[in-house]
Amino acid sequence: AAFYPQLAKSSAKLVVMHSVQDGQADRREAPAGDIMDHIAAFFDARIAALTGAGIKRNRLVLDPGMGFFLGAAPETSLSVLARFDELRLRFDLPVLLSVSRKSFLRALTGRGPGDVGAATLAAELAAAAGGADFIRTHEPRPLRDGLAVLAALKETARIR
Repeated sequence: AAFYPQLAKSSAKLVVMHSVQDGQADRREAPAGDIMDHIAAFFDARIAALTGAGIKRNRLVLDPGMGFFLGAAPETSLSVLARFDELRLRFDLPVLLSVSRKSFLRALTGRGPGDVGAATLAAELAAAAGGADFIRTHEPRPLRDGLAVLAALKETARIR
C-alpha cells in the first residue's frame, strides 16, 4: 500500500487480483463459505484502499484469480468461472479472467500443463460467453478463432 500514492499519479489501468493467500499461490484450501462472498470482501477492501490513496475507480480491473489462487479444489475455480458476472454487477468494474493452463483444468482432465489446450479454450470461451471484459491467454490464435466463431453464432442468432 505504500506505493499506492505513486500509482495515483499514473493513468494506466490497474488489475487488482484476488488470492486466498499472500505471496505465491499454493495448494491451500479455499476459505470456508461462499467463495464469491470472500472475493467480494477482498475487492471491497482493495478498492477502498486504492481509491482512498487517490487512484480513480475507473482505472481498476478486477481479477478474481483462478487455479491455486482460489485454493486446491477445482470446484472453486469452476464456481468462480460460472459466477464471475456477480463481480461486475456488484462493483460495476471490468473483469479479467485468466484460466489458461490453470491447475483446475489439469485436475479436471488429468492432463499436464502442456496438454490442456482444449480445456483452456473451452474455459476461455465460457469466460467470453459469460461477458469477461479481458481474457489472459497463453494461446492467442486459438482464442481469437474461438471468439470469431462465438461472434458468428451470436450474429446468426440475432438475425434469425
